[in-house]
Amino acid sequence: MAKEIAVPADEMAGKANKPKESKKPVSRKDMSRLQWTWKEIKRNKTAYFLVAPFMLIFFVFTVVPVFVSIGLSLTDFNMLQVPDFVFLDNYITLFLDDDLFVKALQNTLIFAAITGPVSYILSFVVAWFINELPPKFRALVTLVFYAPSISGMVYTIWATILSGDSYGWVNGFLLNTGIIMEPIQFFKNVNYCMPCCIIVALWTSLGTAFLSFIAGLQVVDRSLYEAGAVDGVKNRWQELWYITLPVMKSQLMFGAIMAITTSFGFGAVVDALAGNPSVDYCAWTLTHHLADYGNSRFEVGYSSAIAVVLFALMFGSNLLVNKLLSKLGQ
Repeated sequence: MAKEIAVPADEMAGKANKPKESKKPVSRKDMSRLQWTWKEIKRNKTAYFLVAPFMLIFFVFTVVPVFVSIGLSLTDFNMLQVPDFVFLDNYITLFLDDDLFVKALQNTLIFAAITGPVSYILSFVVAWFINELPPKFRALVTLVFYAPSISGMVYTIWATILSGDSYGWVNGFLLNTGIIMEPIQFFKNVNYCMPCCIIVALWTSLGTAFLSFIAGLQVVDRSLYEAGAVDGVKNRWQELWYITLPVMKSQLMFGAIMAITTSFGFGAVVDALAGNPSVDYCAWTLTHHLADYGNSRFEVGYSSAIAVVLFALMFGSNLLVNKLLSKLGQ
């Protein structure tokens, strides 16, 4: 019979309560990083197989055109002849000799600086307000705010509201009250055209980003607010900064990308309300300049240079927003 060994009770308790040591990741010395990567790909081959169609389509129709456009921007190409390599001549012409491009760049930056942040903040504030409503009433109010962005060219209603004759609603009201003596040509006047287009753009800005914000607010765990109250969160603003916004980072990033894309691609509203081109090119943007050279003049090399500048502006804005969002909750 095996001899039993008595172990002190305190020693047994110490062994029972001793935490297990966590295993540290072991670096593989028997394979290179490339071999290890290939091994992981084979181990997760099913996941890569499922994502392959999307990655293939994304690479062919997004990544490749970007690099092709960058290459064509260094050439003189009219779609009929072989591209002639001119290096940076297109960019030099853009910034030094093309006054209309400079005006378009200035207008685009003004549009983006106003409509981008304002529509982004407006979408979140409205979504935050709607999130506090009862569920049934919340759905109705969401539809009311979201409807303008899904109703096609509903912004053309503003052509009637701001019509330049006495039948325009605004002009009719101002004439009947004696504030003005003759109708104001809102979309034919340099002083009014651009501000009116910005207002209309903001009116239609509660789109997909607005819905993503509502969805993000719905998934915030309510127990986090209780834990925050225990940790010293005292009011709703602190709840928003330290709890709500950090949890919603993915939705906030998606909304920022949509706002950047919409604000820099601003052009359809101007075409519908002010015509193309607008009076004295007061609302001429980079998208107008790009379409003019690419679709009308078929100067593909020059239009590619404009597209690269527009892409650089969007990409830089995206990096800036990403850096700002990383500061949330700090």
